[in-house]
Amino acid sequence: MRDSGDLDKLVKVVSSALPGDQKFIALHEPRFCGNEWEYVKECLDTGWVSSVGKFVDRFEQDLAEYTGVNNAIAVVNGTAALHICLKLAGVEQNDEVLIPSFTFIATANAVSYCGAIPHFADSEMRTLGLDPFKLSNYLRDITEVKRGHCYNKITGRRIKAVVPMHTFGHPVDLDPLMEICANYHIELIEDAAESLGSYYKGQHTGNFGKLSALSFNGNKVITTGGGGAILTNDESLAKFAKHITTTAKIPHKWAFNHDQIGFNYRLPNINAALGCAQLEQLEQFLIKKRALADSYRKVITEVDCVSFMVEPEFAKSNYWLNAILLNKPDITKRDYLLEKLNDQGIMSRPAWTLMHKLPMFAEYPKMDLTIAEGLEMQLINIPSSVVLGETNE
Repeated sequence: MRDSGDLDKLVKVVSSALPGDQKFIALHEPRFCGNEWEYVKECLDTGWVSSVGKFVDRFEQDLAEYTGVNNAIAVVNGTAALHICLKLAGVEQNDEVLIPSFTFIATANAVSYCGAIPHFADSEMRTLGLDPFKLSNYLRDITEVKRGHCYNKITGRRIKAVVPMHTFGHPVDLDPLMEICANYHIELIEDAAESLGSYYKGQHTGNFGKLSALSFNGNKVITTGGGGAILTNDESLAKFAKHITTTAKIPHKWAFNHDQIGFNYRLPNINAALGCAQLEQLEQFLIKKRALADSYRKVITEVDCVSFMVEPEFAKSNYWLNAILLNKPDITKRDYLLEKLNDQGIMSRPAWTLMHKLPMFAEYPKMDLTIAEGLEMQLINIPSSVVLGETNE
Protein backbone atom coordinates (compact mmCIF):
# COMPACT_ATOMS: atom_id res chain seq x y z
CA MET A 1 0.00 0.00 0.00
CA ARG A 2 1.28 3.46 -0.87
CA ASP A 3 1.83 5.75 2.14
CA SER A 4 1.89 2.77 4.51
CA GLY A 5 5.08 4.20 6.00
CA ASP A 6 3.25 7.37 7.00
CA LEU A 7 0.38 5.33 8.38
CA ASP A 8 2.75 3.23 10.48
CA LYS A 9 4.34 6.46 11.70
CA LEU A 10 0.91 7.70 12.74
CA VAL A 11 0.39 4.61 14.89
CA LYS A 12 3.68 5.36 16.64
CA VAL A 13 2.95 9.03 17.29
CA VAL A 14 -0.55 8.27 18.59
CA SER A 15 1.00 5.71 20.91
CA SER A 16 3.54 8.30 22.10
CA ALA A 17 0.71 10.51 23.38
CA LEU A 18 -0.71 7.67 25.49
CA PRO A 19 0.47 5.87 28.63
CA GLY A 20 3.01 3.20 27.79
CA ASP A 21 2.21 0.90 30.71
CA GLN A 22 -1.21 -0.32 29.56
CA LYS A 23 -1.83 -3.35 27.35
CA PHE A 24 -5.23 -2.03 26.27
CA ILE A 25 -6.50 1.56 26.11
CA ALA A 26 -10.27 1.93 25.77
CA LEU A 27 -11.90 4.48 23.51
CA HIS A 28 -13.67 6.32 26.32
CA GLU A 29 -13.99 5.16 29.92
CA PRO A 30 -15.88 6.90 32.72
CA ARG A 31 -13.89 8.50 35.53
CA PHE A 32 -15.16 8.13 39.11
CA CYS A 33 -13.01 10.11 41.52
CA GLY A 34 -15.43 12.34 43.44
CA ASN A 35 -18.56 11.86 45.54
CA GLU A 36 -20.04 9.02 43.48
CA TRP A 37 -19.78 6.41 46.25
CA GLU A 38 -21.17 8.77 48.89
CA TYR A 39 -24.19 9.87 46.87
CA VAL A 40 -25.08 6.41 45.57
CA LYS A 41 -24.69 4.95 49.07
CA GLU A 42 -27.11 7.58 50.36
CA CYS A 43 -29.68 6.33 47.87
CA LEU A 44 -29.13 2.75 49.02
CA ASP A 45 -29.19 3.65 52.72
CA THR A 46 -32.40 5.68 52.44
CA GLY A 47 -34.12 3.42 49.92
CA TRP A 48 -34.63 6.27 47.43
CA VAL A 49 -33.32 4.44 44.39
CA SER A 50 -36.13 4.75 41.87
CA SER A 51 -37.76 7.60 39.94
CA VAL A 52 -38.33 10.00 42.85
CA GLY A 53 -35.72 11.53 45.13
CA LYS A 54 -33.69 14.59 45.92
CA PHE A 55 -30.90 13.79 43.47
CA VAL A 56 -33.23 13.94 40.47
CA ASP A 57 -34.28 17.48 41.43
CA ARG A 58 -30.72 18.49 42.20
CA PHE A 59 -29.34 17.04 38.96
CA GLU A 60 -31.90 18.97 36.93
CA GLN A 61 -31.12 22.19 38.78
CA ASP A 62 -27.35 21.70 38.45
CA LEU A 63 -27.64 20.97 34.72
CA ALA A 64 -29.72 24.07 34.11
CA GLU A 65 -27.25 26.20 36.05
CA TYR A 66 -24.22 24.76 34.26
CA THR A 67 -25.60 25.07 30.74
CA GLY A 68 -27.33 28.40 31.31
CA VAL A 69 -30.65 26.99 30.07
CA ASN A 70 -33.72 27.83 32.15
CA ASN A 71 -34.98 24.26 32.47
CA ALA A 72 -33.52 20.76 32.44
CA ILE A 73 -35.67 17.62 32.63
CA ALA A 74 -33.79 14.42 33.40
CA VAL A 75 -34.84 11.30 31.48
CA VAL A 76 -33.72 7.72 31.03
CA ASN A 77 -31.44 8.24 28.00
CA GLY A 78 -30.52 10.66 25.24
CA THR A 79 -32.76 9.00 22.66
CA ALA A 80 -35.78 9.45 24.91
CA ALA A 81 -34.78 13.09 25.42
CA LEU A 82 -34.62 13.71 21.68
CA HIS A 83 -37.92 11.89 21.09
CA ILE A 84 -39.71 14.21 23.52
CA CYS A 85 -37.95 17.27 22.08
CA LEU A 86 -39.34 16.44 18.65
CA LYS A 87 -42.81 15.67 19.98
CA LEU A 88 -42.99 18.94 21.93
CA ALA A 89 -41.76 20.89 18.91
CA GLY A 90 -44.83 19.69 17.03
CA VAL A 91 -43.30 16.99 14.83
CA GLU A 92 -46.17 14.81 13.62
CA GLN A 93 -46.65 11.67 11.55
CA ASN A 94 -45.41 12.05 7.95
CA ASP A 95 -43.58 15.29 8.66
CA GLU A 96 -40.01 15.45 7.41
CA VAL A 97 -37.17 16.28 9.80
CA LEU A 98 -33.79 17.35 8.46
CA ILE A 99 -30.93 15.52 10.13
CA PRO A 100 -27.33 14.82 9.16
CA SER A 101 -26.68 11.44 7.60
CA PHE A 102 -23.36 11.54 9.47
CA THR A 103 -24.77 10.94 12.95
CA PHE A 104 -25.44 8.23 15.52
CA ILE A 105 -28.59 6.24 14.80
CA ALA A 106 -30.41 7.70 17.81
CA THR A 107 -31.02 10.91 15.86
CA ALA A 108 -32.83 9.06 13.07
CA ASN A 109 -34.59 6.68 15.46
CA ALA A 110 -36.08 9.53 17.49
CA VAL A 111 -37.54 11.03 14.31
CA SER A 112 -39.03 7.65 13.43
CA TYR A 113 -40.61 7.27 16.89
CA CYS A 114 -42.75 10.31 16.00
CA GLY A 115 -43.91 8.62 12.81
CA ALA A 116 -41.93 11.24 10.91
CA ILE A 117 -39.49 10.91 8.02
CA PRO A 118 -35.73 11.54 8.39
CA HIS A 119 -34.53 13.77 5.53
CA PHE A 120 -30.76 13.48 5.28
CA ALA A 121 -28.48 16.50 4.99
CA ASP A 122 -24.76 16.83 4.34
CA SER A 123 -22.01 17.80 6.77
CA GLU A 124 -19.06 20.17 6.60
CA MET A 125 -15.40 19.47 7.31
CA ARG A 126 -14.73 22.29 9.78
CA THR A 127 -17.34 21.08 12.30
CA LEU A 128 -18.18 17.52 11.15
CA GLY A 129 -21.79 18.65 11.65
CA LEU A 130 -24.61 19.80 9.44
CA ASP A 131 -23.56 22.29 6.73
CA PRO A 132 -25.94 25.28 6.96
CA PHE A 133 -24.78 26.90 3.74
CA LYS A 134 -25.25 23.80 1.62
CA LEU A 135 -28.59 23.22 3.33
CA SER A 136 -29.73 26.76 2.53
CA ASN A 137 -29.07 26.27 -1.19
CA TYR A 138 -30.82 22.92 -1.12
CA LEU A 139 -33.95 24.22 0.61
CA ARG A 140 -34.15 27.12 -1.82
CA ASP A 141 -34.46 24.61 -4.65
CA ILE A 142 -36.78 21.97 -3.18
CA THR A 143 -39.14 23.79 -0.79
CA GLU A 144 -41.92 26.31 -0.67
CA VAL A 145 -43.44 28.13 2.30
CA LYS A 146 -47.23 28.05 2.50
CA ARG A 147 -49.47 29.22 5.35
CA GLY A 148 -46.51 29.56 7.69
CA HIS A 149 -45.10 26.08 7.04
CA CYS A 150 -42.27 24.72 4.89
CA TYR A 151 -43.14 22.02 2.35
CA ASN A 152 -41.00 19.71 0.28
CA LYS A 153 -42.17 20.34 -3.31
CA ILE A 154 -41.03 16.87 -4.37
CA THR A 155 -42.78 14.79 -1.68
CA GLY A 156 -45.51 17.23 -0.66
CA ARG A 157 -44.69 16.65 3.00
CA ARG A 158 -44.19 19.35 5.60
CA ILE A 159 -40.59 19.92 6.75
CA LYS A 160 -41.17 20.63 10.43
CA ALA A 161 -37.76 20.63 12.08
CA VAL A 162 -34.00 20.44 11.66
CA VAL A 163 -31.80 18.56 14.13
CA PRO A 164 -28.11 19.49 14.03
CA MET A 165 -25.91 17.10 16.00
CA HIS A 166 -22.76 18.51 17.64
CA THR A 167 -20.44 15.76 16.42
CA PHE A 168 -17.90 14.47 18.97
CA GLY A 169 -18.52 17.69 20.92
CA HIS A 170 -17.70 20.17 18.13
CA PRO A 171 -20.54 22.72 17.85
CA VAL A 172 -22.33 23.19 14.56
CA ASP A 173 -22.29 26.71 13.05
CA LEU A 174 -25.64 27.71 14.53
CA ASP A 175 -26.15 31.36 13.50
CA PRO A 176 -26.71 30.65 9.78
CA LEU A 177 -28.79 27.63 10.72
CA MET A 178 -31.05 29.74 12.93
CA GLU A 179 -31.46 32.16 10.04
CA ILE A 180 -32.56 29.27 7.82
CA CYS A 181 -35.09 28.19 10.44
CA ALA A 182 -36.53 31.71 10.65
CA ASN A 183 -36.76 32.06 6.87
CA TYR A 184 -38.35 28.66 6.27
CA HIS A 185 -40.47 28.37 9.44
CA ILE A 186 -38.60 25.29 10.62
CA GLU A 187 -38.06 24.41 14.29
CA LEU A 188 -34.46 24.02 15.51
CA ILE A 189 -33.88 21.07 17.86
CA GLU A 190 -30.28 20.55 19.01
CA ASP A 191 -28.98 17.04 19.37
CA ALA A 192 -26.46 18.06 22.00
CA ALA A 193 -25.97 14.48 23.21
CA GLU A 194 -22.18 14.67 22.79
CA SER A 195 -21.59 18.32 23.65
CA LEU A 196 -21.94 18.88 27.39
CA GLY A 197 -19.19 21.40 28.13
CA SER A 198 -19.07 22.78 24.57
CA TYR A 199 -19.75 26.41 23.65
CA TYR A 200 -20.83 28.23 20.51
CA LYS A 201 -19.64 31.85 20.48
CA GLY A 202 -19.41 31.83 24.27
CA GLN A 203 -22.80 30.25 24.96
CA HIS A 204 -23.29 26.63 25.93
CA THR A 205 -24.80 24.34 23.32
CA GLY A 206 -28.43 23.54 23.98
CA ASN A 207 -29.42 27.21 24.29
CA PHE A 208 -30.17 27.78 20.62
CA GLY A 209 -32.94 25.34 19.74
CA LYS A 210 -36.53 25.40 20.92
CA LEU A 211 -35.54 22.26 22.81
CA SER A 212 -32.31 20.29 23.05
CA ALA A 213 -31.23 16.82 24.14
CA LEU A 214 -28.26 15.65 26.21
CA SER A 215 -26.94 12.13 26.83
CA PHE A 216 -25.16 10.69 29.87
CA ASN A 217 -24.41 7.22 28.55
CA GLY A 218 -21.42 5.43 30.05
CA ASN A 219 -19.07 6.73 27.36
CA LYS A 220 -20.02 10.42 27.58
CA VAL A 221 -18.07 13.26 29.23
CA ILE A 222 -20.06 12.64 32.40
CA THR A 223 -22.25 9.62 32.98
CA THR A 224 -25.28 8.56 34.96
CA GLY A 225 -24.83 4.99 33.72
CA GLY A 226 -27.67 5.57 31.31
CA GLY A 227 -29.50 8.84 31.16
CA GLY A 228 -30.32 11.99 29.27
CA ALA A 229 -31.92 15.38 29.65
CA ILE A 230 -34.20 17.77 27.80
CA LEU A 231 -33.12 21.41 27.83
CA THR A 232 -35.43 24.32 27.07
CA ASN A 233 -35.84 28.00 27.88
CA ASP A 234 -39.63 27.70 27.48
CA GLU A 235 -41.26 27.25 30.90
CA SER A 236 -44.50 25.80 29.55
CA LEU A 237 -42.67 23.26 27.40
CA ALA A 238 -40.52 22.30 30.39
CA LYS A 239 -43.59 21.60 32.53
CA PHE A 240 -45.18 19.60 29.75
CA ALA A 241 -41.94 17.64 29.19
CA LYS A 242 -41.77 16.74 32.87
CA HIS A 243 -45.42 15.68 32.83
CA ILE A 244 -45.38 13.39 29.80
CA THR A 245 -42.00 11.81 30.65
CA THR A 246 -43.39 10.79 34.05
CA THR A 247 -46.36 8.84 32.58
CA ALA A 248 -48.61 11.95 32.40
CA LYS A 249 -49.77 11.24 35.97
CA ILE A 250 -51.89 13.92 37.63
CA PRO A 251 -50.42 14.73 41.07
CA HIS A 252 -52.51 13.25 43.89
CA LYS A 253 -51.80 11.81 47.33
CA TRP A 254 -53.00 8.33 46.34
CA ALA A 255 -54.97 8.20 43.08
CA PHE A 256 -53.50 7.01 39.77
CA ASN A 257 -55.01 9.30 37.18
CA HIS A 258 -53.40 10.16 33.85
CA ASP A 259 -54.66 12.83 31.48
CA GLN A 260 -53.03 11.63 28.24
CA ILE A 261 -50.68 9.03 26.79
CA GLY A 262 -47.37 9.52 28.53
CA PHE A 263 -43.95 7.91 28.60
CA ASN A 264 -42.12 6.15 31.40
CA TYR A 265 -38.90 7.99 30.64
CA ARG A 266 -38.01 8.83 34.25
CA LEU A 267 -34.40 8.87 35.39
CA PRO A 268 -33.96 6.89 38.63
CA ASN A 269 -32.68 8.76 41.68
CA ILE A 270 -29.67 6.45 41.98
CA ASN A 271 -28.58 7.38 38.45
CA ALA A 272 -29.13 11.06 39.16
CA ALA A 273 -26.95 10.74 42.26
CA LEU A 274 -24.13 9.50 40.06
CA GLY A 275 -24.75 12.41 37.72
CA CYS A 276 -24.59 14.99 40.50
CA ALA A 277 -21.18 13.70 41.57
CA GLN A 278 -19.96 13.64 37.98
CA LEU A 279 -21.19 17.14 37.26
CA GLU A 280 -19.21 18.45 40.23
CA GLN A 281 -16.04 17.29 38.41
CA LEU A 282 -16.96 18.36 34.90
CA GLU A 283 -14.69 21.38 34.69
CA GLN A 284 -11.67 19.29 35.69
CA PHE A 285 -12.68 16.59 33.22
CA LEU A 286 -12.77 19.18 30.44
CA ILE A 287 -9.33 20.52 31.32
CA LYS A 288 -7.88 17.02 31.10
CA LYS A 289 -9.66 16.23 27.85
CA ARG A 290 -8.36 19.42 26.26
CA ALA A 291 -4.86 18.54 27.47
CA LEU A 292 -5.10 15.15 25.78
CA ALA A 293 -6.42 16.72 22.57
CA ASP A 294 -3.54 19.21 22.56
CA SER A 295 -1.05 16.37 23.01
CA TYR A 296 -2.56 14.52 20.06
CA ARG A 297 -2.57 17.65 17.92
CA LYS A 298 1.13 18.27 18.50
CA VAL A 299 2.31 14.78 17.58
CA ILE A 300 -0.09 14.22 14.69
CA THR A 301 1.28 17.30 12.90
CA GLU A 302 4.41 15.20 12.31
CA VAL A 303 2.50 12.95 9.89
CA ASP A 304 1.76 14.23 6.39
CA CYS A 305 -1.18 12.06 5.37
CA VAL A 306 -3.54 12.90 8.23
CA SER A 307 -4.84 15.78 10.32
CA PHE A 308 -6.26 16.07 13.82
CA MET A 309 -9.78 17.43 14.20
CA VAL A 310 -9.70 20.72 16.13
CA GLU A 311 -12.56 22.89 17.31
CA PRO A 312 -13.91 25.45 14.80
CA GLU A 313 -12.82 29.05 15.32
CA PHE A 314 -16.22 30.16 16.66
CA ALA A 315 -16.49 27.42 19.28
CA LYS A 316 -14.97 25.77 22.32
CA SER A 317 -15.27 22.00 22.18
CA ASN A 318 -15.37 19.46 24.97
CA TYR A 319 -13.30 17.13 22.73
CA TRP A 320 -15.55 14.26 23.75
CA LEU A 321 -14.07 11.91 21.16
CA ASN A 322 -10.81 12.82 19.45
CA ALA A 323 -10.75 12.25 15.71
CA ILE A 324 -8.06 11.94 13.07
CA LEU A 325 -8.80 12.44 9.39
CA LEU A 326 -7.03 11.05 6.37
CA ASN A 327 -6.28 13.88 3.95
CA LYS A 328 -8.43 12.12 1.35
CA PRO A 329 -11.23 9.55 1.66
CA ASP A 330 -9.69 6.10 1.41
CA ILE A 331 -11.43 3.22 3.13
CA THR A 332 -8.48 0.89 2.53
CA LYS A 333 -6.12 3.20 4.42
CA ARG A 334 -8.76 3.85 7.07
CA ASP A 335 -9.16 0.15 7.74
CA TYR A 336 -5.39 -0.37 7.69
CA LEU A 337 -5.05 2.22 10.45
CA LEU A 338 -7.90 0.72 12.44
CA GLU A 339 -6.27 -2.70 12.23
CA LYS A 340 -2.85 -1.41 13.26
CA LEU A 341 -4.10 0.74 16.14
CA ASN A 342 -6.31 -1.98 17.59
CA ASP A 343 -3.53 -4.54 17.21
CA GLN A 344 -1.41 -2.22 19.40
CA GLY A 345 -4.11 -2.26 22.09
CA ILE A 346 -5.21 1.27 21.16
CA MET A 347 -8.98 1.00 20.80
CA SER A 348 -10.03 2.95 17.72
CA ARG A 349 -13.15 2.92 15.63
CA PRO A 350 -14.57 4.38 12.43
CA ALA A 351 -17.46 6.80 12.42
CA TRP A 352 -20.99 5.47 12.14
CA THR A 353 -22.39 3.89 9.01
CA LEU A 354 -24.20 6.76 7.29
CA MET A 355 -27.90 6.80 8.06
CA HIS A 356 -29.01 6.82 4.43
CA LYS A 357 -27.09 3.57 3.85
CA LEU A 358 -29.03 1.65 6.51
CA PRO A 359 -31.82 -0.51 5.07
CA MET A 360 -34.67 1.06 7.08
CA PHE A 361 -33.74 4.57 5.92
CA ALA A 362 -32.47 3.86 2.40
CA GLU A 363 -35.55 5.17 0.58
CA TYR A 364 -35.91 8.39 2.53
CA PRO A 365 -35.18 11.82 0.97
CA LYS A 366 -31.64 13.10 0.92
CA MET A 367 -29.56 15.88 -0.53
CA ASP A 368 -26.12 15.45 -2.07
CA LEU A 369 -24.02 13.83 0.68
CA THR A 370 -20.52 14.07 -0.77
CA ILE A 371 -18.84 15.33 2.41
CA ALA A 372 -20.58 12.83 4.68
CA GLU A 373 -19.65 9.98 2.37
CA GLY A 374 -16.04 11.14 2.41
CA LEU A 375 -15.98 11.45 6.20
CA GLU A 376 -17.17 7.88 6.54
CA MET A 377 -14.05 6.75 4.66
CA GLN A 378 -11.48 9.03 6.28
CA LEU A 379 -12.32 9.50 9.97
CA ILE A 380 -11.10 7.46 12.92
CA ASN A 381 -11.82 8.06 16.61
CA ILE A 382 -8.94 7.44 19.00
CA PRO A 383 -8.84 7.03 22.81
CA SER A 384 -10.31 10.03 24.61
CA SER A 385 -10.83 9.07 28.27
CA VAL A 386 -10.39 11.75 30.91
CA VAL A 387 -7.71 9.71 32.67
CA LEU A 388 -5.50 9.85 29.57
CA GLY A 389 -5.25 13.62 29.89
CA GLU A 390 -4.07 13.56 33.48
CA THR A 391 -0.43 13.26 32.44
CA ASN A 392 -0.80 15.86 29.67
CA GLU A 393 -2.10 18.88 31.59
